[in-house]
Amino acid sequence: MPDRNRHVKITERVSTRLKLKQLRLLVAISKHSSILHAAEEICISQPAATKLLKDLETDFNVQLFHRTNRGVIPTEYGEALVRHGKLILAQISHAAQELDDLNEGLGGRVVVGTLLAASARLLPKVISVLHEQRPNVSIVVRDGTNDFLMPLLHSGELDMVVGRLAEYRYREELVQEILYREEVVVACREGHPLSGRQRVTFEELAKSDWILPPTQTTLRRQIDKEFFDRGLPSPSNPVECVSYLTNRALLLETNLIGVFPLDVVQKDISTGGLAAIGCQLNITKSPVGVSFRNEDALSPAATAFLAQLRTISANLATNST
Repeated sequence: MPDRNRHVKITERVSTRLKLKQLRLLVAISKHSSILHAAEEICISQPAATKLLKDLETDFNVQLFHRTNRGVIPTEYGEALVRHGKLILAQISHAAQELDDLNEGLGGRVVVGTLLAASARLLPKVISVLHEQRPNVSIVVRDGTNDFLMPLLHSGELDMVVGRLAEYRYREELVQEILYREEVVVACREGHPLSGRQRVTFEELAKSDWILPPTQTTLRRQIDKEFFDRGLPSPSNPVECVSYLTNRALLLETNLIGVFPLDVVQKDISTGGLAAIGCQLNITKSPVGVSFRNEDALSPAATAFLAQLRTISANLATNST
């Protein structure tokens, strides 16, 4: 049975002894694997940094870092405190930014991470509506893949991430909500040898030159599985890129093909620049959604953004059926 008295004592230590400077030091040491470089980052001397760390370890009666030939490495206790420290510091930074925004008449702030699936249609509509309803809200959008965005969400640097939902390894301590299901197509330039045909085999696709998302992404693993399930090798030596501007130029100017959300390539397909290749994928209806830490912890601006995400995605799903 857990020792409740010990838990109460630890809670008291955190609330009465833990200093923000110590949290900044812990995060900096974890980042640099060096007390010296961490001290330089937060503008204190190395002896002062060493004393701060020693005081913290004494207060909690645990070792927070190992000294190794690879530098200063967090123990399991250190990893836990660093993880919470990042979140606390991010929340303080967000609070300061929100106060500054309110002071300057900006009406709050929301920081959103986006993946390709949401960037073409959903997010622009949400941002447009929110600007009309709350013109003083400051909106920051950061794009990338799940392996880049999800750690930022966990650490509090993002309010939410919108796009193809992350796999299980990213879901701990997060709420994940499906907004709609996206259609995925294999696209190429108009006039490509594979365009204009009703049926293209996977053997032909395997021999083609591809643009693919990075290997650590959900979509890439799903594509590789499509070939594996048919006893075929995955496309060899693909171009790995998540920038649609770059990918679009490559599609239009070369014989490369790639898998993209239909919303992203729909306009180019309708105007004749690109074409959808006639092949049957098992991943054509994948969930697009929003991930966030805790709805109760969202700022008023982020809560309003989330509400518009739900409303507009419901409309998009209804109109596409």
